[in-house]
Amino acid sequence: MTTEPGPGPGHAGPVPGSSVITSTSERRLINLAYRLLGSLADAEDAVQEAYARWYAMPRTDQNAIESPDAWLTTVTSRVCLNLLGSARARRETYVGEWIPEPLPDRTQWSTTRPGGTVMDPADHVTLDESVSMAFLVVLESMTPAERVAFILHDVFRYSFTEVAEIVGRTPAACRQLASSARRRIRASQAPTPPTTQHADIVRQFKQVWEAKDINGLINLLDPNATVIADGGGQVSAVTRPVTGGAEITRACIRLAEQAPLTILERTVNGQPGLVSQQDGVTVAVLAFDIVDDRIKHIWAVLNPEKLRSWQMD
Repeated sequence: MTTEPGPGPGHAGPVPGSSVITSTSERRLINLAYRLLGSLADAEDAVQEAYARWYAMPRTDQNAIESPDAWLTTVTSRVCLNLLGSARARRETYVGEWIPEPLPDRTQWSTTRPGGTVMDPADHVTLDESVSMAFLVVLESMTPAERVAFILHDVFRYSFTEVAEIVGRTPAACRQLASSARRRIRASQAPTPPTTQHADIVRQFKQVWEAKDINGLINLLDPNATVIADGGGQVSAVTRPVTGGAEITRACIRLAEQAPLTILERTVNGQPGLVSQQDGVTVAVLAFDIVDDRIKHIWAVLNPEKLRSWQMD
């Protein structure tokens, strides 16, 4: 698992009393909060809340804190832990399926990233395997405490003693939480194909979809493949998963015949994915899970609130 950039636990942060908002510390905190919450908007809110609490403290209290960076990490994590609890209640009333907010990287797979052309929020979050859509979906199945303990320890390399202080449990309990989360990951994830192979299969899917090639679609889809769409009740979208290669193929053909769409190859959460546009506006972002050269899962985000960062192509 990739260790996130920036100072970790035990490292001195900015000089107490000085500004603690630096591009490095803010980026690291947003990396942490996004993995904990699955929403960039919520992650940014959590980090801003942590900074607000810092600056609300008297200067004497700030000066007494040895590492402002560690303090901000602790507060951000606790804010996220509280948000995760309330998010579960909110999602009980969410219309249809809830999918984590997709992260853009607006370069095409075959091109080199031009200097300075990729704007926030893509620059704020490191796109590695711990933000793949398949990984984030598994995180959603965890309890808030499991998710926080696992991300802090396994991804950000905090010790269980430090994790315990953040989540308010014993180190032994945090070790058990992370172990339980690890079992969930192992049970639900198949080996990830190389990026080039993943890209080839997604590109073939795009081509046969555009051509309305029924046999081509069926051949690319696992017989038990699943499509989950997230419209959030704001746009028309199926509210239940669509299962089976034949059923998914019929849905793709119907969609292709309903309205002219422009399908673009884009990186979605660090992996090859597709973006659907209508009249230049992004209307859907698709992430793929590929097992044994076939598409096993497709996550389609259509909720406009989750596509704001995709409207800059």
